Order: sequence, then structure tokens, then C-alpha cells
Amino acid sequence: MLATAEALATLLGAASPIAGTESIPTLDALNRVLSADVTSPLDVPPMNTSAMDGYAIRTADLARAGGSRLPVSQRIPAGHAPMPLVPGTAAHIFTGATVPPGADAIVMQEQTEAAGDEVAILHTPQTGEWITAQGADIRSGSIILPAGTRLTPQALGLAASVGCAKLQVRRRVKVAVFFTGDELTMPGEPLKPGAIYNSNRFTLRGLLEKLGCEVTDYGIVADRLDATRATLREAAGGHDLILTCGGVSVGEEDHVKPAVEAEGRLSMWQIAMKPGKPLAFGAVRRAAAHTNANADASASASASAETFFIGLPGNPVSSFATFLLFVRPFVLSLAGARTVAPRTLSLRADFTQSKADRRNEFLRARLNEAGGLDLFPNQSSAVLTSTVWGDGLIDNPPNHAIRAGETVRFIPFSELLN
Repeated sequence: MLATAEALATLLGAASPIAGTESIPTLDALNRVLSADVTSPLDVPPMNTSAMDGYAIRTADLARAGGSRLPVSQRIPAGHAPMPLVPGTAAHIFTGATVPPGADAIVMQEQTEAAGDEVAILHTPQTGEWITAQGADIRSGSIILPAGTRLTPQALGLAASVGCAKLQVRRRVKVAVFFTGDELTMPGEPLKPGAIYNSNRFTLRGLLEKLGCEVTDYGIVADRLDATRATLREAAGGHDLILTCGGVSVGEEDHVKPAVEAEGRLSMWQIAMKPGKPLAFGAVRRAAAHTNANADASASASASAETFFIGLPGNPVSSFATFLLFVRPFVLSLAGARTVAPRTLSLRADFTQSKADRRNEFLRARLNEAGGLDLFPNQSSAVLTSTVWGDGLIDNPPNHAIRAGETVRFIPFSELLN
């Protein structure tokens, strides 16, 4: 069995950004990955602006602190071009409006008293007070979003703030997905004896779509080697990744592993983690590569002639956890994202787990009001309720018992589900 860190390194070492880019409207670019730097064509703000409602003045015009009275020479709402400030006067200005040439400070409205066409200045400001200088946020020519950025709502706003109507992004990662198991039944169908509803199809498709993938769902495939091989061959065409669920163990009815070995190659298939021990990684030859497969059976097909394959275990929590920890960073790497590792927190365990496991455990836990972590009482890989109840996973090293009060490494779902 491979350690989790070694398995992840193997996956990421094989992944390189997919080819293909497109220019799309900024409004439609949420969660897409930039293929080129976004460089600002202008300063932000593009002029000196007022940070407050108040009065623009020349500090030299104030003879003393408190009691200085100036005539109001103009009114400047946001979006209007001001006239130069007449010496010895004040300009009534509003938040975001352009500071008039000649003014060097803003006195906030609360520190003034208006009387007819004049205003009493009750505060002596410092030069530059409440003025947001041109380019204070962004300088023209600077890179505001580097290539490889996965676009968040605030990143879209930043791009829009410099006038970007379109963004150059990588195409979506194309993923084919199917599920094995004669016991699987879709919700809405009668549940026959020995059958279970296929929850994994809903979970995994949702996770892939949340990552922005273009998903082709081949549904439930019969537990037969020939059916599995046929689906793999079909799925290999036109996709970057084939993702399966179930059938990656070593039982007589687990056909995914031998099917992938027959149709391509398998690099690893067991990881020292709990939940999620059986996980397969490899590639499936595309149609053009099958004709040359016998020429050199030991040689790996080139990247252009194969589609990556990841096979997840069938238990619902196992497939959920392995997707978050392995498939997610792999897909993000294919998409060209610069950052694929989730941020982790060091938090206090408010529970004791005296039994250590030889594998790396990923325990479902949630934050309590005291700022510590509570453990879901049933850590079985079949208990899907724990994934809804929890706020994230505790990354517990092999052979480590957890004592109440110790600090543990916590990976929030907020990091893993975006």
C-alpha cells in the first residue's frame, strides 16, 4: 500500500494542464482557470477620489484649527468632472467623486457646519486626509490575476474593475463517469432484495460539476468484464479523465481493475488510508492507440493517445473522501490551477480516540461553540450522514491515538468543496 502523500505525489506528477483555451465573458467565468495573466490597462482608481462625503479644501486656506469659514464654490457628485478648486473656497464633495485639482484634503461632513453658501471647517486636516490617491489599489501595467488563478467572485470583480469584459481561460476538463455494481438502483425505482440506491452517482457528479468539469455520465455498468471494458473504450474517446466508482478491489466481481489493465495501464490501486483503501490510478488507451498496442506491450502510450483513469471505492464515504483528497487536486492540476492543496487548520480535539489505526485516518468532525472539534460517533465508511453532519476531515497520522485537548490537523469542507 502507498502512503497518502506518496499517492498524491504520483497523481500530481502525472497531471499537466490540458491543451485548449477560450475567451469568454467575464460574467460567465466563475470557477474557470485563467490561461493568461490579466494585466491592468489603467490605474485604479483612475483619479484621486474622495473617501468620504464632505468638503475638499486647500489646507493652506485654513488659518487656524476650528472656526475657519469658507465659501462653497462647487458641488461634486460621483461621476462628474470637477472644476479646479478656487483658492480660499471649499467644494462640497461626495464619496467616490473626483477630487478637484488644487484640493489637497477632504474634511468629512461630520466635522463641518454648513450655513447657506458657506461651510465652517471644525477640523484641521493633514495633507492627503480622506483622499484615495490615483493608483492606490492598482497601477497600470501590473498583473492583477496571474495565469493559473481559479476565478472566484471577487476575482471576477477585480477583473471587471480594470475594464476586462472577457477573460482567456482554459477549456473545461472533460470527465467520463460510470458506476459498477449489480446491486445499484436509481432513486425512484423499486428497491429489490439485496439492492441499494446509488448515492455515489449524485455525490460524485455534484463534486465534478462544482469543480466546473464537463461531465459525461455513462450510468450504471453491469458487473461483467466485457461490459466494463466496452465502457472504458467508449469513455476514453474525447475525455481527459475516466472516473469510476466500485469494482476496484480484488474480489471475483470487481472487474474494473482487470478491465483497465486490459485496456491500458494501472499504476497503483491501494492506499494506506481510512476510509478509502482501494483506489486505482492509470490510463486507458484511446481508439487509435489500440491498433498499435501489440507492437510494444511494455511501452506506455503517449499522453495524447490515452485518457487518465481513477477508480474510487464503492462505499459512499470512501468515494467522497478519496475524491476530495485525490481527484479534486488532480482535476485542478489538469485545469491548470496554480493552487490545488487545501488550506488546513490546527484545532483542538474535544474528544478522545484511544484506538489508533495503522493507516492514515480521515475522521469526520465538526466545530463546536468552544472552538474545538467534535467527532462523529460512527466513522464507518458506509455512514454518509457523517459527511453532512461534519465541517471537515481530521487528518490523523498512522498509529496515532488522539487525546482530548491535543491539537490536530483539520481540513475544512469549505476548502475541499470549492
